[in-house]
Amino acid sequence: MIDSLLKGLAIGLLLVISVGPLIFTIIKQSINNGHSGGFSFVAGVWLSDVIWAILANAFSALVSELLSLKKEIGFVGGVFLIAMGVYYLFFKKIKDIQETLNISAGTHVRLFSSGFFINALNPGVIAFWLSWATAFSSHTWLQRTIIFSTCLIVNMSGDVFKVLLAGKLRNKLTRKNMVVINRISGFLLLSFGVALMIGVFYTVVKHE
Repeated sequence: MIDSLLKGLAIGLLLVISVGPLIFTIIKQSINNGHSGGFSFVAGVWLSDVIWAILANAFSALVSELLSLKKEIGFVGGVFLIAMGVYYLFFKKIKDIQETLNISAGTHVRLFSSGFFINALNPGVIAFWLSWATAFSSHTWLQRTIIFSTCLIVNMSGDVFKVLLAGKLRNKLTRKNMVVINRISGFLLLSFGVALMIGVFYTVVKHE
């Protein structure tokens, strides 16, 4: 059991420190919408992680089949990231800091959905869970349950820390700073989306 816990801890820490569009978006959403908005966003991320982790372990053949559609998933994910990047770069309006804390139920749903789809439509996330599920395929179901549960708990704890940290920073930011943060986040989302599309294009050309 200790060995399984340590493996889960190691994978979870790997997820926590990994750099991608999510880490910047979590911080931005938490700064813009406070703790509650940040938690709505990461809840969507968590749901997609749990779904992929379960599918990768229980239906590895199905997930492998989905990875054969990597180009299609990558294309949709790239378009989604680019659309969000363009929105935050050019169209997102920053409200007064106190006003943004009073977010509606609809905003919570939108944030949750954004977190879910950004993570779920990332081929790298699918490959991550499938790779580790394959690596531990010789382990018992109990061992794999401990490994992946520990991994998810560690990753969730890291996301909670990011939300709380961003919330503390929020109180020290001016409206001008928040505009800059949104622009930077939009640029990063746009960049990741373009990189994903280039990867899809390269894959298509390579196999022609």
